[in-house]
Amino acid sequence: MTMETMKQHGAFSWNELLTTDVAGAKAFYGELLGWTLQDINNNGTDYTMINVGDAQMGGIMGVPPQAQGMPPSWGAYVTVDDVDAMTSRVEQLGGKVSVPPTDIPGVGRFTVIQDPQGATLSLISYSTMDPT
Repeated sequence: MTMETMKQHGAFSWNELLTTDVAGAKAFYGELLGWTLQDINNNGTDYTMINVGDAQMGGIMGVPPQAQGMPPSWGAYVTVDDVDAMTSRVEQLGGKVSVPPTDIPGVGRFTVIQDPQGATLSLISYSTMDPT
């Protein structure tokens, strides 16, 4: 997937694991899938980039303090042109906003939504070409 594709409205663009055992997740997925993992500090948070070949495909991080108690889970991000506009659209269509639009410094703006059946999805508008 190219950076241009990732920035296209409606494209799945990022996958992220929130886990209670980052080291264990890195060992498991690195061995299982052959991922190259790179630890970085992302705005004061420890973060592990997932690389497949030369392409950054996602990340792994600890469950953030505001979500303590949630089980480890993968989240998918879909690119949208305007996160704020999409949140009102979600509600008009019978969905719910679980996490209001929130800035990720140097990356963009995201929100977490639920569809009318309760499935969760993250929406993101990137401020830069690099999704990290």
